[in-house]
Amino acid sequence: MTQVTVMTRQGCSACVKAEQDVARICGELGVEWSTADVDSDSEWRAEYGDRVPVILIDGVEHGYWKVEEDRFRKALVSAGKR
Repeated sequence: MTQVTVMTRQGCSACVKAEQDVARICGELGVEWSTADVDSDSEWRAEYGDRVPVILIDGVEHGYWKVEEDRFRKALVSAGKR
């Protein structure tokens, strides 16, 4: 099953918007999603900290700073076919 993770941080308004977009799209497509705070792990902070929000699909970076809806939907549909 496909899993989406939104790498976020507290006080990030772009993260809130990305979470809303991901919740809506994943809800429509029946895809599970979660969030993870980049500041809770030093490796995450080093990897993603300057680009939050970062969207991961099945642990692979899909995009950052905002959700590109058409591209995101296509990636989720493709991931579901694997």
